[in-house]
Amino acid sequence: MVHDLVLCLSFAYAAALKPTCLSAQFRKPGDYILGGLFPFGMDAGNLTARSEPTSVACERLFAEGLIWALGMKFAIDQINNSTSLLPGVTLGYDMSDTCSEPLVALQPTLLFLTQNGTTGIGVLCNYTEYQPRVTAVIGPRSSDLCLVTAKLFSSFLIPQVSYGASSERLSNTESFPSFYRTVPSDKSLVEAVVLLLNEFGWNWVGSIGSDNEYGRGAQGLFVSVAGNHNICVAFEGLIPTDPADPNAQKQLEDTIKTINKSEVNIIVLFAFSQAAQALLEHSISMGLSEKVWIGTETWLLSDIPTSIPNIQSIGTVLGFITKAGTVPGFQKYVAHLFTSVQQDEFCQESRESNRLANPDGTATHCKQCDHVSLADVWPVLSHSSVQPVYAAVYSVASALHRALGCARPPCPRAPVRPWQLLHFMNSFPFEVNGQRFRFDQSHSINTGYKLIFWCWKNGTLTYQPVGDYGDSLYINKSQIQFHTTDQQEPTSECFRHCEPGQVRQIKGSQLCCYDCTDCPENTFWSTEDSSSCARCPQHQWAPARSTRCHDRGHRYLFWNEPLTVALLLLMSLSASLTSGAAALFYKNLNTPLVQVSGGRRSLFALFSLLLLSLSCCLYIGKPSDQLCAIQQMVYALCLNGCFSTFFIKSLEIALVTEFPRCAPTFLRWVTQRRAWLLVALCLLTQGLFCFSYLRLGADYSASDYVSLPTEVLLVCHTRSWVAFALMHGYNGCLALVCLLCTFMVQTVGKTYNIARGITFAVLSYFIIWIFFVAFFTTLKTVLRSVTQIGTVLTTSLGILGTYYIPKCYIILFKPDMNTVDYFQNSIKEEPEKDSQQTHNKPDPLSPAPQ
Repeated sequence: MVHDLVLCLSFAYAAALKPTCLSAQFRKPGDYILGGLFPFGMDAGNLTARSEPTSVACERLFAEGLIWALGMKFAIDQINNSTSLLPGVTLGYDMSDTCSEPLVALQPTLLFLTQNGTTGIGVLCNYTEYQPRVTAVIGPRSSDLCLVTAKLFSSFLIPQVSYGASSERLSNTESFPSFYRTVPSDKSLVEAVVLLLNEFGWNWVGSIGSDNEYGRGAQGLFVSVAGNHNICVAFEGLIPTDPADPNAQKQLEDTIKTINKSEVNIIVLFAFSQAAQALLEHSISMGLSEKVWIGTETWLLSDIPTSIPNIQSIGTVLGFITKAGTVPGFQKYVAHLFTSVQQDEFCQESRESNRLANPDGTATHCKQCDHVSLADVWPVLSHSSVQPVYAAVYSVASALHRALGCARPPCPRAPVRPWQLLHFMNSFPFEVNGQRFRFDQSHSINTGYKLIFWCWKNGTLTYQPVGDYGDSLYINKSQIQFHTTDQQEPTSECFRHCEPGQVRQIKGSQLCCYDCTDCPENTFWSTEDSSSCARCPQHQWAPARSTRCHDRGHRYLFWNEPLTVALLLLMSLSASLTSGAAALFYKNLNTPLVQVSGGRRSLFALFSLLLLSLSCCLYIGKPSDQLCAIQQMVYALCLNGCFSTFFIKSLEIALVTEFPRCAPTFLRWVTQRRAWLLVALCLLTQGLFCFSYLRLGADYSASDYVSLPTEVLLVCHTRSWVAFALMHGYNGCLALVCLLCTFMVQTVGKTYNIARGITFAVLSYFIIWIFFVAFFTTLKTVLRSVTQIGTVLTTSLGILGTYYIPKCYIILFKPDMNTVDYFQNSIKEEPEKDSQQTHNKPDPLSPAPQ
């Protein structure tokens, strides 16, 4: 075969100057005609200058379009010579030039829609029995043209099979019910590109598309999918499809400047070959640094960009091309055809066949082809893929096979309406060279892609396969030689991938360029693409960098805590000391010391202090509304029981020392049994304040979600500060009266100062409360309960230590001082002018039954 090709090439070179009849090879009569739309030419000129609806001619030949058309011719000739697919019937074809312009493509499209045997389109209400000129249409290749032609063909339900239109818009089977394609849609291509970027860790890229349906659609889809895969698109650019446009040069220069400004190393290019050529030429001329260019089949395999001088300097070129198999015998077929079109006899037969297929003389086929040699198209033929065209013809032929019911050869020559083929194309697979294909729900064939690399060796370009994409992406990185010094992949990162528990913090002007920050405490990372941390509900918490919230535990002063045990031991000590003092006082009730200290009222005070110490248990355990209310009232009543006895004794001392003349009259109200009335009155008053406290608003149990990060602090909350102040302020007033009555009292030497004990007891109370208020207002944890217990215990121990313990010491260790004489003159009285009155004044501090 190689020998035959070399001979054909040699002959082609020799006959290159002789015109051929290649242009007559694109029409042929048959029982069923297939229309073909191919870009034989390009550069339709300035269409805006047209003032009359004349025909449009393309100025230059597009070699790839010619090869694709020959692929259709080869497939139909092969089917006609087959005895299995359509035996007994022949397929004809009518191929026309689209010039890659919708305006040019409309003329052959309308011709295909004309009624068979005429040049007119019937205007009917029902086209079910309408028989157009063609049974199906192969092409065109570009998405822009297909969006125009598919609307027309779909209105007649004529099958149209494109061999290259990949726009995702064409996947809408409701808008384009008769449109099919033998290539994947742009959605699959974009997914492959995104996986490639992720594989190399490139998340800071630029995207450029040609200003047409393919470029805009693919780029828009890429930007959308890239954003969902943590890829930041630094810029989106559109380049003109027509380099001759007056604004094209400025637009291209602005694009290159944008690339330089963004400092990206990776550029994804969705463009046709002419637009890609213009961009790459400007990149080289403007000195753009080397980049990694990720391209698509629309320009990767074209000989137009590769013909740019110094194209190797642009950097590394990678891209995806449709994974299509080879078509056996096609190259030999093309070589033989180029040999045949040089022969007069073959040309005469071709022109006669062409005339029979086109009796009305309408023709829009390839006029430049008569001056093309095999040598001109051989570079394109060697790498151009005709498999999609080949498969498109076979998909229609297989549907026609089933529509005719070719169970046994030959096939009946029955009339077949184009819409009758749609059912078979939707429902049944077809075979091409032993390979089975099937249109999916979007009428596409997902054959997958090959990843290729532009490999330059000695100035020669080879398309080296380095991976493939089907259900997943495979890359052989060892075969890719990047433009970097060490030939390793360059970096292009705007951000790093955030770990679970981290969110994106946008930096700079690019909204998708960000740093990763940890979610703070009590917030959590909710979704993968979230840019903020969600706050946990009030009853839950979360540590830093968390992906979920946890339920809060309840926190209060538990019975089994070491601190609680220590406080209970201290409470036991206080209760024991209080009980011991009460027992000692009771045993020595009739002694002068106990009598001068208050007698039985001292036992009542000690009993109140015992209850006060035991009330510490109210602050331990889970708070409740009832428990919170009882805490304050028990503290106030117990302390009032002690202070009321001090109040009685303080009044007694004040009457003797400050108001001696009034003492005989009023002393009987603060001594003997009448003193108990004052104690009861004090307690009753405190009870009224406690009742007001309950009515105005007692303390209640509340949940504090702020003080502790991981737990709910259960605390007692004050509802009414007025009631709280009245209840505890009353005890403060009693203590203040006691202080005023006793702190200036003096005694003669070597006698006991009974007033001093009350002064120090009251002072300890005030000092403890000052510290309590300071600590309680600053602490926000369970230590508030500890502070309250500490206040209760220190108050109890302070009163014991300053007033009762010294007296117990005298009883136990200084019994010789426990005499009437020692305590009778314990207060130094002021000398009176009336000595007789002074002599007759009763001594209030002398021991007497209490």
